[in-house]
Amino acid sequence: MSSDFEAYEQDFGTLTAEITNKIGRIPKLAGEEKTQLVLNVDKQLEEVRELLEQMDLEIREIPIQSRGMYNSRLKSYKQEMEKLEKDFKRSRIAYSDEVRNELLGDDASSSESQRAHLLDNTERLERSSRRLEAGYQIAVETGAHQREARGREV
Repeated sequence: MSSDFEAYEQDFGTLTAEITNKIGRIPKLAGEEKTQLVLNVDKQLEEVRELLEQMDLEIREIPIQSRGMYNSRLKSYKQEMEKLEKDFKRSRIAYSDEVRNELLGDDASSSESQRAHLLDNTERLERSSRRLEAGYQIAVETGAHQREARGREV
């Protein structure tokens, strides 16, 4: 039975090495290739979870006196799996931020230019509002003067 466990360990080592390599590549890729790699890593992480479950089942079949060593190895593998999942999550977040920035054109220089453009537009809007207010005031005064003039004629 321990030979099955050791076979699972070899599979675990191979899969986690592949996953680590792919996680490192995710931020460097773009577009469909990046999306496919993310999906592939997700699938491989699921395979690793299944392997860990198989290892756990194997340990239950091992005599009690030998379980301690195998349980500690399994615990170590589970910790490694947690680390891989965290690294994968970080690479996906970096990937999401990068896609967001591409879509929004959000980099430091464009952000600064957008801010300046917004301030310019705000000032222009305020000037236009003042001119409209002044124009309205003139129209009100002109209307009042015209009513006065008509009142004198009558």
